[in-house]
Order: sequence, then structure tokens, then C-alpha cells
Amino acid sequence: VQLVESGGGLVQPGGSLRLSCAASGFTFSRYAMSWYRQAPGKERELVARITNDGGSTNYSYFVKGRFTISRDNAKNTVYLQMNNLKPEDTAVYYCQAAPAPWGKGTLVTVSS
Repeated sequence: VQLVESGGGLVQPGGSLRLSCAASGFTFSRYAMSWYRQAPGKERELVARITNDGGSTNYSYFVKGRFTISRDNAKNTVYLQMNNLKPEDTAVYYCQAAPAPWGKGTLVTVSS
């Protein structure tokens, strides 16, 4: 059972990134998926969540209108499209599913 995040990097304010999370070892299509983030010196916080069939999504207020969560059950992958990035979005981003341990995350740095 594993979650592997990718797609992070350094981006300028106002830029975009697309994160991916590849899941393995469990029946991906049965579980809701979430993205969390943890900034330096802060606790991990929920960013977005998507139901198992992709029919419903929820976002934390600080990313609403800028980030989009989606999934491809055929590829066992969940995505996070991040637009209009701000310096305060700098963090390690993690995906999460009930049956899986936390992965290593992917670092997003927003800086000019």
C-alpha cells in the first residue's frame, strides 16, 4: 500500500503547478482521496478532498477558486491543479487515503 506524490517545484507567484499522486496496493476507486499540506513550522492542513467516484469535491477556503482536485480511477491517480499560486502556498503537499500510510510528499515553493 503506497502513495507517491510528484509534480512539485519552484514557481513564481501567480504561476501554476499540477501535482500527481499515484496509489498502489489498494482498490483506489473505493476510497475518497484528499490533498494536505504542511508549511514549515505549521501543522498539516487539509487542502481538498474528492469522493471515490469523483462526483463531489470540497476545498479549504484558502485555496477555493484557485485549486482543482480531480482523479482518474483507471490510472489510480489523483491530481491537484494549482493556479494563481501565492507565497503562502509554499509547503510540502501530501495525498491521503484511508487505507494508506502518508507518503513522502512533494515540495512546492512559491517565490520570486
